[in-house]
Amino acid sequence: MAEGQWYWCLRHSAVEPYYGCRAATRLGPFASPEEAGQALARVHERNEDWDNDPRFNDDDEPDEASGAKQPAE
Repeated sequence: MAEGQWYWCLRHSAVEPYYGCRAATRLGPFASPEEAGQALARVHERNEDWDNDPRFNDDDEPDEASGAKQPAE
C-alpha cells in the first residue's frame, strides 16, 4: 500500500500524490490512493446528509440553538 497524502484532482478526474495539481483543484488529503479514488462518492454522501439534515434547512423556522428565525432566501 502506498504511504503519504493522496488527493483527487477535479481537473483530471484522477488520484494524485502530494506533488500534483494545485490545491484549489483537488480534494483531500486522503490516507491512500483508494480513499482518494472514492472522494466524489464521499462528497455526494455528505451533501445528501447535509440536504436531509433538519439542522441545515432553509425554512423560516426558529434556529434550535438560539431560537432566532433564519431569513428566507
